Amino acid sequence: MVFEKIAYRTGVPNVVAVFKMKNNGLADLRLSDNPLLLIIESVEKPGNLGAMLRTADAAGVDAVLVCDPHTDIFNPNAIRASLGAIFTVPVVACSSEEAVAFLRSNQVKIMATWLEAAKPLYSADLRQPLAFVLGTEATGISPYWVEQSDERLIIPMTGQVDSLNVSASAAIVLFEAMRQRGKKV
Repeated sequence: MVFEKIAYRTGVPNVVAVFKMKNNGLADLRLSDNPLLLIIESVEKPGNLGAMLRTADAAGVDAVLVCDPHTDIFNPNAIRASLGAIFTVPVVACSSEEAVAFLRSNQVKIMATWLEAAKPLYSADLRQPLAFVLGTEATGISPYWVEQSDERLIIPMTGQVDSLNVSASAAIVLFEAMRQRGKKV
């Protein structure tokens, strides 16, 4: 009875473990010589967060900064959707202002994904140290990130809809950066 209340799913073995959460801070991050970061602003859906963490792991990002989160990074849905990437990719929850200060101090270019951007993703040079900023599906990124960005990029689309799922957008931008950087899979 007690196990059923604390278990997230049914049909799991009768095993319970308690772990201390690892709280990474920006000062704990160790960036590569040519870092690639994913900035997620105000993510509200744990499944999208988990999917983006899984994509970040696959693309070899240095870190994911979750700015002004509206969901718990360790939400069971986020963990499940990440397929364990929550434990393989450095993830830091911080304010947008802290993230910008960190990026500027590490000479990381800020590239915002924005519907009103004029520059298509595939025209941008993604080979230098950079961070992609993605926002919520409902509103995109905040004016703060638009103002702070060094470049504003749009993912070219030819269909009738004007936006993509945020986790799909993350996959597109990260794998384009990976392609341009010549990373072999």
